[in-house]
Amino acid sequence: MKLTALAAHTPQAVRAALAARGWESQPAWFASLGVQPLTILIEDIGEPEREALVHWGARAGADVLTGEGWALVSTAASRLAVLARPDRAPVELAGLTPEIAGFMVTHAEPKGSWAVAGGSISLVHPVVMGIVNVTPDSFSDGGHYAATDLAIARAEQLAGDGATILDVGGESTRPGAGVVEAKEEISRVVPVIKAIVQRELGTVSVDTRKATVARAALDAGAAIVNDVSGLSFDRRLAAVTAEAGAGIVVMHMRGTPDTMDALATYGHVAAEVAGQLKEAVGRALDAGIDHARIAVDPGFGFAKDAEQNLRLLDELATVAGVGYPVVVGPSRKRFLGAVTGRPVEDRDRATGVACALAWERGARIFRVHDAALTVEALKLAAAVRPNA
Repeated sequence: MKLTALAAHTPQAVRAALAARGWESQPAWFASLGVQPLTILIEDIGEPEREALVHWGARAGADVLTGEGWALVSTAASRLAVLARPDRAPVELAGLTPEIAGFMVTHAEPKGSWAVAGGSISLVHPVVMGIVNVTPDSFSDGGHYAATDLAIARAEQLAGDGATILDVGGESTRPGAGVVEAKEEISRVVPVIKAIVQRELGTVSVDTRKATVARAALDAGAAIVNDVSGLSFDRRLAAVTAEAGAGIVVMHMRGTPDTMDALATYGHVAAEVAGQLKEAVGRALDAGIDHARIAVDPGFGFAKDAEQNLRLLDELATVAGVGYPVVVGPSRKRFLGAVTGRPVEDRDRATGVACALAWERGARIFRVHDAALTVEALKLAAAVRPNA
């Protein structure tokens, strides 16, 4: 049985209307969530559950569309919450109750912080993760910061521009990229990580798919492991992360960087990405990583064409419905160029817009090349729609 939360609308207008008419802040917030329209997709269900949902929808005033093995339910959050209560849900829907209850909890109270090694990161305001590529062949800035001193200077600039996380990577994951030997990757990232930690420039994330690289990076002071493979490339990576008590970003990608473009086939990209991210989260939990340390990344540009990336951005609330902090990395990606016609080195304005849209749809951490521009865009987005 599978449940996917689809894109939702902002509750801010309802909250403001109630507050302006005398409601206290907290009751107004919960009431606005209660009347907020939600749409969920329930898959892998049988005929009895489908019929029960149709009958319940008719009584509750909910829209229920069904087909073989699935149902789509659209209604106010307060009405949907009835299905999360064993004492009020139809007996035929008892199997749905735990998953709906879990979704309703995370919907009403999204995670306000992300636990990482040595502390936690507040998610009340947008968090910018600055990209430090210590590689000769990354798609945007390959070779610009391959030398250790240049990478450190880049990290200082990003921190000064407002990045609070610095993501250090020693292996390109651009389309068609091959695998870098772990020893070489370690030699690229560890000196930079040590220097960033020594200078107290910010929290360090290591962008790697390999357990041995992650272990060396964590020993050097990294607090987060950012795995583009979603813990599918090197299964030992999850155990290394769990042992270190580090934060983990599990990203959605199909295949590997050299095969992913051929795997960009979806019926409904947002729902499928969310479902596969749940599987990646399961791998993390099974390895002993605490749920508070997990973040998810829909993987813009990884096994997705331009139209799929745009659909995914528009429906990003579906990924937020998985129940973990959402990291997005649209920075300078090809789909932004497809829309704007701009070359890779001139896509930072489009990146800022994409990040602002992603914040509105539930993303909280933003991995970018240009921290200053993104911070400015996110300040406006957060002022329009605060995370509270």
